[in-house]
Amino acid sequence: MSNILWITGGRVIDPANKRDCIGEVYAIDGIIVKSLSQSQQKKANKIDATGLVVAPGLVDIHVHFRFPGQTHKEDIRSGSEAAAAGGFTSVVCMPNTSPVCDNAGTIQRIMDKVERDSVIHIYPTGCLTMGMNAEELAPTGQLKKAGIVAVTDDGKCVQSNEIMRRAVEYAHMFGLPIMDHCQDSSLTKGAVMNEGEWSLKLGLRGWPKAAEDIIVARNVILARLTGAHIHMQHVSSAASVDILRAAKKRGISVSAEASPHHIEFTDANLQGYDPMFKMNPPLGSAEDRAALIEGLCDGTLQCIATDHAPHSPNEKDCELDRAPFGIIGLENSLASTLGTLYHSGRLSLSEVIALMSHKGAEICNLDAGTLSIGKIADICLIDPDEEWTVQTDKFFSRSKNCPWQGRVLKGRVKATYVNGKQVFDGAVITG
Repeated sequence: MSNILWITGGRVIDPANKRDCIGEVYAIDGIIVKSLSQSQQKKANKIDATGLVVAPGLVDIHVHFRFPGQTHKEDIRSGSEAAAAGGFTSVVCMPNTSPVCDNAGTIQRIMDKVERDSVIHIYPTGCLTMGMNAEELAPTGQLKKAGIVAVTDDGKCVQSNEIMRRAVEYAHMFGLPIMDHCQDSSLTKGAVMNEGEWSLKLGLRGWPKAAEDIIVARNVILARLTGAHIHMQHVSSAASVDILRAAKKRGISVSAEASPHHIEFTDANLQGYDPMFKMNPPLGSAEDRAALIEGLCDGTLQCIATDHAPHSPNEKDCELDRAPFGIIGLENSLASTLGTLYHSGRLSLSEVIALMSHKGAEICNLDAGTLSIGKIADICLIDPDEEWTVQTDKFFSRSKNCPWQGRVLKGRVKATYVNGKQVFDGAVITG
């Protein structure tokens, strides 16, 4: 018997197809269709979405699910459940696992685990270099055959320009985007937070924004030299936004993402020495935050990505200097981003959904983020105006390192569908 889904009465927002209207969405056996026959309508699982937004399943191209090797923080099941609760139906996982993803065997191990445990679509990335040690190139061709969608040494930026050039050229041969965590590590040793007024007031080692800007500029030059597409991860600096804006005007193949925390918080949030606000790259100044928002509004930055980075409570519950960098964000990222960009009047609801769906998918060449006829029926239902309080003890993620804990946010995912089947009903995982 066919699995037939009929969502009716909602405001359908499908930015990739410039659709924004009250309408219907239909799916048969997990594929979006134009209409249903009368007999099919009688058999359909009919969902009344009146008062809700019907959107493509959200896409996050930068998450850490910690499998293999660090599953006390997160695993494929818990990470996928957290994603589904946040409206995400497709995510791209970073390769800095244990062992790292520098061989086809590890990629296959991840994909086997995804097949068994995930409630959403999970796509792996492969390392740029063996062991993420920036000394020897990883076997990109083998990794692509194994199923990766991009290459990156995320968390360990390649410092050698020569090695990065060869890695970029190699990835370009196989049509894979390069994703780079932009950090000149010689400038950030021992640094805890953004270098500026607040680092001076708090007596903490500062992290100069030049550490990001230098690598962003390097990558722009390499993209122009090689013709490869280089994507800058979690951009946090106003100067980096300016560099990228100029590069895009010249037609250079670069793109970039911003994270929900960098467009909502600033380094002033660290004045209480709270490790929940310690992240890499660190929160910037108010000027940096404003520049990131402007970059999202004018298209310099292409998408929102959470950099969901789980850490166990005992790891974060310590002095700021000793705590690891990173926070989680999948389950509240939509509401946080709506607050910063939509409820503030900076962007329309359709524009925010675009930043969190098809625009990220396009960077990694994913067949996701749209409600086009013939595409996979990955859908989320959203109430953009519902207020709720972040309570991490109710999160699906194994880790609770969330700076939004206790905050009231506006905008909530009411249901998530993957391949036309409900996996989240607004409260519990059903997939």
